[in-house]
Amino acid sequence: MPNPNPDTLDKLSHVSVATLATALFKRGLRNQVIQNVDPVRPKGRNMVGPAFTLRYIPAREDRNTLDVFRNPEHPQRHAVETCPPGHVLVMDSRKDARAASAGDILVTRLMVRGGAGVVTDGGFRDAMEIAKLDVPAYHSRPSSPTNLTLNEAIDINTPIACGDAPVFPGDIIVGDDDSVIVIPAHLADEIAKEATQMTSYEDFVKERVLAGETIIGLYPATREENLKIFHDWRKKNGR
Repeated sequence: MPNPNPDTLDKLSHVSVATLATALFKRGLRNQVIQNVDPVRPKGRNMVGPAFTLRYIPAREDRNTLDVFRNPEHPQRHAVETCPPGHVLVMDSRKDARAASAGDILVTRLMVRGGAGVVTDGGFRDAMEIAKLDVPAYHSRPSSPTNLTLNEAIDINTPIACGDAPVFPGDIIVGDDDSVIVIPAHLADEIAKEATQMTSYEDFVKERVLAGETIIGLYPATREENLKIFHDWRKKNGR
């Protein structure tokens, strides 16, 4: 799995998930936003990194007692201990928050090891403590029961579904204070470049709209004079 371009990751740290969703929509990709997840606490900055995945299946009672946590190779624990620095741990928790995907101790360990963030389509226990951590974390809601109540961690770093979005290991995960999106790895460089340009134009548009200008012909740009004004605006603002 090749390392992503650092310049690409930097660009993606300055664009919104909404803008990225539009860029992917242009390419026919409509289901890349992870549905029904929110930041445990907004951070005011983007979470960006390649995906490292963990998959849960429904728990079978004879296989999921508290003793399984004594196994150092238990997939949930092993994922936290092997997720590479700079990566985002993404968990397929079957869109079920009745049992937690992880708690504050595991998320703290992930943070200390250099993880870029964590996402689950289930819930976190100790969510108030996770909110205090510097690492970005996204879930559907707080959940106190241990994951063993309903889930068995079964696979590490295989393709998963998270909030109805397909996630392949190495895909680039971007989260802002609204939501999380999955960018196919092979598209990351071009999406980052296009989204950066789109963000510049959107900033220009907001400035013009605040000044009283109509959006007709401006957003989207269908009048040539608006593109010229935008070109001059970019030069003036170093964008």
